[in-house]
Amino acid sequence: MNTMIEINDVYKQYRLGAIGGTTLRAEIQSKVAKLRGLEDPNSKLDAKQVGANKRFYAIDGVSFHVSPGEAVGIIGHNGAGKSTLLKLISRVTAPTKGEIRLHGRVASMLEVGTGFHPELTGRENVYLNGAILGMSKSEISKKFDEIVEFAEMGQFIDTPVKRYSSGMFVKLAFSVAAHLDSEIMIMDEVLAVGDAKFQKKCLDKMDDEANSAGRTILYVSHNMNTIQRLCSRVIVLEKGKLVYDGDTPGGVGKYLSVNRSDAINRDLRGIERHRMCKMRVKMLDAWLIDKQNNIYLQDDEVRFAVHWKTNADVRDLTMNVFVRHVSAATVGFSSVAFGTVPKNEEFQTQCVLSLKDIIPGSYTICIQFHEIDASGNALFDDSIDQLFEIEVMENREKIISYQGNIDNTMKMNWNYNEYGSVRLLMDVVENRKV
Repeated sequence: MNTMIEINDVYKQYRLGAIGGTTLRAEIQSKVAKLRGLEDPNSKLDAKQVGANKRFYAIDGVSFHVSPGEAVGIIGHNGAGKSTLLKLISRVTAPTKGEIRLHGRVASMLEVGTGFHPELTGRENVYLNGAILGMSKSEISKKFDEIVEFAEMGQFIDTPVKRYSSGMFVKLAFSVAAHLDSEIMIMDEVLAVGDAKFQKKCLDKMDDEANSAGRTILYVSHNMNTIQRLCSRVIVLEKGKLVYDGDTPGGVGKYLSVNRSDAINRDLRGIERHRMCKMRVKMLDAWLIDKQNNIYLQDDEVRFAVHWKTNADVRDLTMNVFVRHVSAATVGFSSVAFGTVPKNEEFQTQCVLSLKDIIPGSYTICIQFHEIDASGNALFDDSIDQLFEIEVMENREKIISYQGNIDNTMKMNWNYNEYGSVRLLMDVVENRKV
């Protein structure tokens, strides 16, 4: 067999706006009103049915074939049509036009707990999911112990799944999909819910299934490091259209080549601040220097600038820079002291952050300005938690080992519980009045 999945000129059309009424009577009333050119008596107050009859294509003429044993990543920005495509392939919904052919049984995991009945126990749901996938009871029983052991759910397997946390759902649902004898495995970035240890365990399992067991895998993710590790081929979608189908480095490059000006140039004037901010200092603008996107390699440096002004005389002013993982854990911290700064002064502060000790992943750069008042109390003047979002990619050409050297330039005492075990080195390369 040369192909496991055949997608031939597939379209999926949706209609914008609300569809249908709540009762047959309401439907008839709405239809009669429309025929007479009257206002719909069942429309919501002040509702403007703009574009209610317009249609758009979530998938627009997509075609590709997947061979047995291929691990294919499907990537694209939010709204590109990735999840819709997987639902079409999983037969959750039907295409408006085109043909989809699957040559083998499909195990799909599109959302947390897909196919699980909340009132049934974990044990019962394993058998239910297996039956849905076309497995016999004896086939499921042979795999049952492996499924439970992999999911680390032994003591909870006879508990109704409605009492499971989202992480427990993921563990059991992934384990079922990974161990039952299906030829095609479809995953829609549900692993983000699980803990880091289990995510690695799942990726190892998917690697093994693709390389050793010859299972065909379709995987949607925004984590480019995971895509690079798992997939030998990448499909890139933009606004429902297939814009790239080829090797993984080229696909990741295509995905990252989009100039996201909103991500690299930030107007901070209209951003709402926390009520604790005194706003005696205010950040006005910030931008990433010499960048067309927000993607960095592990040994890169993040160069950025912050334009700020003082609205009062401030003393012992300090700027704190935090780097936080997407999980909200702080992985690095640095600061610079400006001393006393008079009222109505403006500055552009350029900074350089080293990423050589940061593991691959998604991070945010957060900035705070605080001062020390005459009584010795710290006053927070301005703070923005997600100034920049950056993606750190693995640099395969260079292996970095952390030496653990921490210099004495810190303006605050180091707190491993709060700041993490990774030390960022930052230099202020320029601070001038504007």
